[in-house]
This record gives sequence, structure tokens and C-alpha cells, in this order.
Amino acid sequence: MATVDGSIKNQPAKHQEVGHKSLLQSDALYQYILETSVYPREHAAMKELREVTAKHPWNIMSTPADEGQFLNMLLKLINAKNTMEIGVYTGYSLLSTALALPEDGKILALDINRENYEIGLPIIEMAGVAHKIDFREGPALPLLDQMIQDDKFHGSFDFIFVDADKDNYLNYHKRLIDLIKVGGVIGYDNTLWNGSLVAPVDAPLRKYVRYYRDFMLELNKALAVDPRIEICQLPVGDGITICRRIS
Repeated sequence: MATVDGSIKNQPAKHQEVGHKSLLQSDALYQYILETSVYPREHAAMKELREVTAKHPWNIMSTPADEGQFLNMLLKLINAKNTMEIGVYTGYSLLSTALALPEDGKILALDINRENYEIGLPIIEMAGVAHKIDFREGPALPLLDQMIQDDKFHGSFDFIFVDADKDNYLNYHKRLIDLIKVGGVIGYDNTLWNGSLVAPVDAPLRKYVRYYRDFMLELNKALAVDPRIEICQLPVGDGITICRRIS
């Protein structure tokens, strides 16, 4: 018996999105979510950038389409205007953010690789939102250290999204907590890390998954007891933790 996506009942359906990171055990169910709720609403520029990024050898680094949709709605719900993104890659989540912000909204975008960003830049420009983006190439920590020395940046950001080097997430958090406003939101991506956090110690994990696993465990433990924030960890993509600063 055929299902809605054309697979045969009782046989696993292969997921169609390149490099997907969903933690759902059913690929067919995830495909249903994409085809029913995500793709029909996806902005044309985001669809184009997603398809371009899928051809890149590091496509697994891209923000999933359903997560892009979630970020877009979250930004609108909190009326974000001044934002930051650490880790840009080709810019799918960046474009999602730029489309959600008002015309005079701003994104400080930080990444060590401008070449990847320039893959998506023509699409971002055609979408008419490039003027909202201030891209800075280089490591984020030195710039963040400069910013926290200047009082004008304290509590100045409405939203910050982190999807960069996982071994520095805690270092980012120590700085970002001063830069986000009270009531503002920080989003940490990949906080369930390929579902590996509950894997046995001797589980056969890919080298990079095993390497960053302990950093994710350490981050999650720290965020859970940080009295300055409220948190909500969601199984979107391979985990995103939303932190709302309360003090």
C-alpha cells in the first residue's frame, strides 16, 4: 500500500532533503512536515538558497528548512530588530532572519569564512535584504570581547543565534549574556548533537560527533542551571535551545 509520499507501507522512506539532521525516527513523517507545512510557505529566495547549498560538499552545516521557518516566526513573535548571528555558512538562517526583521532591522553576522557567505550573498541581495546585514569575517570571540568593553552594546541585542564552533559555545554564552537585553533571546543550535548525547560511551560515533559531544553535554548542563535565563530545548533539527534572559 502506497503512503502519501509514495513509499510502500511498512518499508522505511528515504528522506529527500540533502544532509538532513532531523531527530525524528520516521523520515517519512519528517518529509510530511516539510511538504505540508514548510515548503509551501518557504520564501522563493530561501528555496533557491537551500537548493544551492545542497550542492555544497559541506551541506550538512546548513540550517534545516523547518528550523529556518521556526526562527523566522520566533523573530516576528518577539518583534526583534537588532540581532546577531555567529556562524553564517551560506546564509540560510541569516536570510530567514533578514526576511523576518523590519526594514530598518540589523544583523551583525560573524563567520570565519567569507567565501561560503558569498555563495548565498547574490540570493540575499535579490531578496532585497542585504542592507540589513553587517558581515564580519574572522573569529567571533575577539570582537565580542571588544563589544563587552563598550557599555553601549550591553543589552543592545534582541536576538542572537549561535551555530558555530561547538567547543566555544560556553565561551560565547559568557559574553552574549551581557549583550542580549533582558527579555531578549539567544538560540543555540545543535544542542542535541545528532542524538549522540545519550549514546553509550563505547557507541560507534563519527569522529567529529564524538569530539564535540562532551562540549554539548557541558553546555546543556550549564544552561540548565543558569539563573539569568529561562530555557526551552526543542528537537528541531538536531536540537535548538532557546534562552530568554530574565536578569
